[in-house]
Amino acid sequence: MLVASIRTGLFLIPWLTTFFIPKNEFKKYTPVASFAALLVVIESMLSVPFKWWTVKGGNLNKVFNDLSLILGPFFIGTIWIFRFTFGKFWLYIMVNALMDLFLAYPINWLMQKLRVYKLVNFKSKHIFYTAISFALVIYGFQLFITRSKYRN
Repeated sequence: MLVASIRTGLFLIPWLTTFFIPKNEFKKYTPVASFAALLVVIESMLSVPFKWWTVKGGNLNKVFNDLSLILGPFFIGTIWIFRFTFGKFWLYIMVNALMDLFLAYPINWLMQKLRVYKLVNFKSKHIFYTAISFALVIYGFQLFITRSKYRN
């Protein structure tokens, strides 16, 4: 029951903040947030055969866990971060590094304590390195989209 409540909160709370994002900026950064979500979905799918983490209750619970994180804080968090930092690369990297450290260590520790998931062949440092790598890739993706728009 607690894990289901955590999942629901992880999904809903970020979406409640979208009322504070101007509609044009939400639209502008939705493609990069969708691309980021796709990267995390792929990582999540790879976690099964490589046993990176487990979720109590089997694959259905894993899907619910993963989707609540991906479509909640990752998707909306990407939009918020791009809204405030896009075009200022070093600020973007600094904000992402801080958020990724927060995710990889205290949040990861808390989620494992609350038994939302359990890391197996993945460590906190892997969460951090993966998240930073994704941040670099999606920044390039947004640059490509932005530059393509201005060329046409």
